[in-house]
Amino acid sequence: PAATEAPATEAKKDVKELKWGSVHPETQVVTQMMMKAVDEINANAEGIHVTGYPNGVLGGSSDLVEGVQEGMVDIITEGPAQFASWIPKAAQVEAPYLWQSVEHMQKALNGEYKDTLNELFQQVDVRIMGSFYYGTRQLTTNKPVSTLADLKGMKIRVPETQLMMDTMKALGAEPTPISYSELYSSLQSGVVDGAENGYPGYSSNKFYEVAPYYLLSGHTFSPGIVLMAEAKWNALSEEDQKILLEAGQKASDWNKSAIGEEEVALRKDLEDKGVHIIDMTAEDLAAAQSACEPVWANYTKGIEDLLQKMVEIQK
Repeated sequence: PAATEAPATEAKKDVKELKWGSVHPETQVVTQMMMKAVDEINANAEGIHVTGYPNGVLGGSSDLVEGVQEGMVDIITEGPAQFASWIPKAAQVEAPYLWQSVEHMQKALNGEYKDTLNELFQQVDVRIMGSFYYGTRQLTTNKPVSTLADLKGMKIRVPETQLMMDTMKALGAEPTPISYSELYSSLQSGVVDGAENGYPGYSSNKFYEVAPYYLLSGHTFSPGIVLMAEAKWNALSEEDQKILLEAGQKASDWNKSAIGEEEVALRKDLEDKGVHIIDMTAEDLAAAQSACEPVWANYTKGIEDLLQKMVEIQK
């Protein structure tokens, strides 16, 4: 292809090559979303060409977060909480039971609240291009559970974020941070009694083999965000900025539909495999929400106005 493009050197010499990094494997919907956006951008943009690098090719989450701030990678797909070390307020968007629904979350994060968040992220030289629905975190255990009370004292694996540890503690469990790569063996051996996963991760990692109880706690609607180095964004033409944003929005809309369909299909598949999927009662959900209110308070001190804005946007 390089040879055939050579005659167009004059027209193409100003094209900027951009790298888009993600830790997600090729098979995940979120990666397919990224590649759809990449294809759309490359088909329409004049001054940029984007290459997608999924599966952690450009590094893990912390590498990507640091890389986009330093300009080593141009665009990344990540969770807001990964920026908590630099922007503590960013963790609030993953606070337990904050969002009433996926629709409310997307309405806020792609609407008025996006501007508020952007002000925070631009302090570390990063711009939010858009957000998308990544999944709903539920509780999975290797022991029978039917109510919230059954979680008391259970060792639940959490990622190494203070927010998730505080959330599990509020729900009566004992948060246990261990590496995701060790989770299957830890569930199998009883090092932990459970974890929290969305359907895709639970299914693809075959956690149902060692933790066949799936409690629909819905404690977190996880948003993902697409971020770009501020300097790289400012160097684009207005037309290419517009194309990039439109491609991202179109891919995000596709992602929401695709993940929704995937979750329905995975639930049926897991039930067919013998997984016990347990719906929480309205009373239990209300109790869980009430128990997590102090967690909100800890992550919104001094920014109560931002939290109020998120709540208001959902009305």
